[in-house]
Amino acid sequence: MGILNVTPDSFSDGGLHNRRDAAIAHARQLIAEGADIIDIGGESTRPGAAPVSVQEELDRVLPVIEGLPGVPVSIDTFKPEVMKQAIAAGVHMVNDINALQDASAMKAVAMSRVAVCLMHKQGNPQTMQLLPGYTDVVDEVASFLRARINAAEAAGIERQRIVIDPGFGFGKTLHHNLLLLRELNVLTRLGVPILAGLSRKSMLGTLTGQDARHRMPASVAAALIAVQRGASIVRVHDVQATVDALKIWEAINGETE
Repeated sequence: MGILNVTPDSFSDGGLHNRRDAAIAHARQLIAEGADIIDIGGESTRPGAAPVSVQEELDRVLPVIEGLPGVPVSIDTFKPEVMKQAIAAGVHMVNDINALQDASAMKAVAMSRVAVCLMHKQGNPQTMQLLPGYTDVVDEVASFLRARINAAEAAGIERQRIVIDPGFGFGKTLHHNLLLLRELNVLTRLGVPILAGLSRKSMLGTLTGQDARHRMPASVAAALIAVQRGASIVRVHDVQATVDALKIWEAINGETE
């Protein structure tokens, strides 16, 4: 999954692709590099990010979605109205950091045929990194995601449409993130694909001392570890480098000739 932030303030690439033509060109580059789906976001959810209005988010994402016919697209949003209009514009997946806890969001996805990614987070983007706390982070994340899968199925969303995301960096300390990555295979027991989003995140900067623009090697390593531990989808900025690393891993593991 290639990341396309059409925002002025995303932590790694804010402002780089927030013009329609630049965003569309970058999406096509990511597809050429090997991305299977493009995740388009019109509102930053980095720690401390300021919220934007529904209309502003729509103004950012719809022209890009409409400019990418034939390209598999995910809409990264938690707003039901943005979901509905993006689905009408042809997206294939809704990537919701709130895991469809808004009843209107649940209804928007249930009434469609699109896939959905249900993510765990603690708190909200404005406060989530202040004092995150867990008794057992792996168990609590797994329990939350199990409950959201059950809620989605009860609303009429078939299991084969559901993906889960443990939410690295969303209300979690470095210790929590490392435990989740180390034990990611526990989430495979929930019976749906796992999406791992670690690309360029602050946990990697803490470990390496690199700023967001220089975390590509760490991001590739984290993506590879996530796949080794059961992730089916990795959400990344650096598609070509990640694809190359995964090709080597697959060859060594006998998955390709």
